[in-house]
Amino acid sequence: MSEIAFFKMTGSGNDFVMLDGRSTTVREWTPDRVAMLCDRRGGVGADGLVVLTPEDSDAVRMTYWNSDGSRAAMCGNAALCSTRLARHLGMAPTGNLRLLTDAGVVQARCTGEGDTANIRLLDFPAPTEVPGLGIVPGERWIAFATVGVPHLVVRVDDIEAIDLLGRGRSLRLDARLGPEGANVNFISPAARGDPWAIRTYERGVEDETWACGTGTAAAAFALAQRSEETLPARFRSRAGALLTVTGRIEAGSASDVWLGGQGKLVFTGRWSGDSST
Repeated sequence: MSEIAFFKMTGSGNDFVMLDGRSTTVREWTPDRVAMLCDRRGGVGADGLVVLTPEDSDAVRMTYWNSDGSRAAMCGNAALCSTRLARHLGMAPTGNLRLLTDAGVVQARCTGEGDTANIRLLDFPAPTEVPGLGIVPGERWIAFATVGVPHLVVRVDDIEAIDLLGRGRSLRLDARLGPEGANVNFISPAARGDPWAIRTYERGVEDETWACGTGTAAAAFALAQRSEETLPARFRSRAGALLTVTGRIEAGSASDVWLGGQGKLVFTGRWSGDSST
């Protein structure tokens, strides 16, 4: 039975299995095999899989799958983890690199020996309303934005009172969002001066994930647009880690968007879950 080395990482509670693309290839990872590796009982367990492949002295390709084996164009926390791991593996010795994602090129940086990183997300249209998509009791408003992947932001009164799985699944599959649906990010205010609380129902995982980087960026700009928050904005993930978003809105677009957060190496190992290679 073959084995493959892996790196288990977490980005503010959003966890990933990371692979070195110099010892494996993207085409080896079928949807079934990805799902097997990400399974929390029979595999390593993760919200998603990343293959990191160096392409130039300062460019690394980040290929990302959700835990169900579906490809996703972008994942903010996976990008933060990729930035840290690329430096750890010597793919980007200075800690400054370009991440080549299916959504485009993302500028990334990290310094020192800690576990934080920063990525500059691609500019995206400012959040908008979804015609016909109504709110339910306990919700204030809903906004939509595509930050690499589509997101709904739902402003609620109490993050602990929501039916995250029921309401999240309903919104994620709403026909108004198109056949691919969207991630659903619920946000509520904390005490004055404290970070906003955020919880996410993530498509492709079809469950709650403990953090969502691009969803946090969407939330920050939805709040700023409604004058409920100024940028930079801070958010506390479900895992308790801090994410920060900076940037500005001009001419109907979010620009100069930087996401800061955790890219922590938890452990390394070797997986021998199948014999396909």
